[in-house]
Order: sequence, then C-alpha cells, then structure tokens
Amino acid sequence: MVGTVPGATPIGTRAPVVDHGPRTGAKVALTFDADMTDGMLASLRAGRVKSYANLRILDLLEREQVPATFFLTGKWVQRYPDVTRRIAGNPRFELANHTYGHAAFTGDCYDLPRLPVDELVGDVARTFEVIAPYGGRQTRYFRFPGLCHDAAALDALAPLGVTVVDGDVVSGDPFATAWKPLVRAVLDHVRPGSVVIMHVTEANAAMTDEALPHILAGLRERGLVPAPLSEVLTGG
Repeated sequence: MVGTVPGATPIGTRAPVVDHGPRTGAKVALTFDADMTDGMLASLRAGRVKSYANLRILDLLEREQVPATFFLTGKWVQRYPDVTRRIAGNPRFELANHTYGHAAFTGDCYDLPRLPVDELVGDVARTFEVIAPYGGRQTRYFRFPGLCHDAAALDALAPLGVTVVDGDVVSGDPFATAWKPLVRAVLDHVRPGSVVIMHVTEANAAMTDEALPHILAGLRERGLVPAPLSEVLTGG
C-alpha cells in the first residue's frame, strides 16, 4: 500500500518532485549522495584515488547520534558493501536511490555520462534491488544525478512509485578545496524543513567531513534539528 514505505507514491502517476518539507517546526534533513560512475571505479582500480566512502562523516554522525539520509548508487553499494551495511544498521539513517551508475537522463548535465530516458526505469529498479537486501530504513525516495530531470524523465519513473527529492540547500561540496564556503552555503540558506545536499564520496568531496562539525554547530545555534528525510518531508 502507498504510504507504508516513506516516499511511496501511486504506481502509474508522474513522480512528484519535492525540494523541502513544511516550513514549520525545527527539523531539517541532512542528505548525502554516494555517487559512483565507471570512471570513478576505474580511478579506484588504478590507484588514482584512495576512497569514495568518507568514513569520517559516518563516524561523526554516529558519535553525535545525528539522523541522515543516504542517496546510494547501485555501483557504490556494490563497491562498498560493508559501509552500506553500516549505514543500514543505524536506526537513525535512511537509505534512498541515486541511480545505478550516476548517469544523466537529460542533456547537458555536468558532463555526466548519459543514458536514454527509456532505460531509466530499469536503472532505478535495479538500484532498489541492490539496496533492498541490506534492510534498515528503506525508502522510495529518488534523486537524479545533478538534480537533472525533465517531464519525460519524471513520466518514465511512473511505474516505480517514487518521490523525487531535489533539495533547497546545495552545499557545493563536490570538488571543493576549502571547508568554510560549504559551511556558509548551508547555514546562509537553511530554514525549517530544508533538505541539505552533501556528498559522502571522499575523493570527490574532500572537504565535507571538515565542514560537517561546523554545520552541525551552526544548526544548533539556529535552533534547527537534523531529522530523517521522511520526517522532514511529512512534517512528522
């Protein structure tokens, strides 16, 4: 039944898109994308990068008991099964879908590799299948790589019954070279109900773990409380 899983929507209808939850209360959602492309996998195999899984972020979230939602690509899950189990085993963390191989389904999307939109359903369904065995707090939330989507892409998702989650606070952490701008980007724009977009892909977002303690401190100063995405979007 629709509603039994967070983000589930009626099968056969265009996927709704949400940027944030109700602007009441004090809850905000911290979301972390786990990108993985074939090019990233090749860099790992060649030793050009050490890791696309930033365990310092998990350490901090666990230590401070901070809820978060992770948008996982299928290829990231397959590359980091132990980290995925760690995420799924935390009752404060939710698992969501970020495609299988972080391809774009529209043109001109940050130079990402592109797949035809008629392959979108299979790609996203496959990712749900990869994530499902890990258990934990599974959702039907989906985020497009680069937040790139159009009407055709949203219509293509209709058979899957998902909610597309963009976000209203973009940290800008991919390829950042300093942590202070990330803190400002988040704290200057965050409001009750906000969905903050960050990344857990260490080599491609090397400053996120440096910025996160300051972001958490700034949220506390503003009276804002991190909560699972499902609670933020529903006002729960």
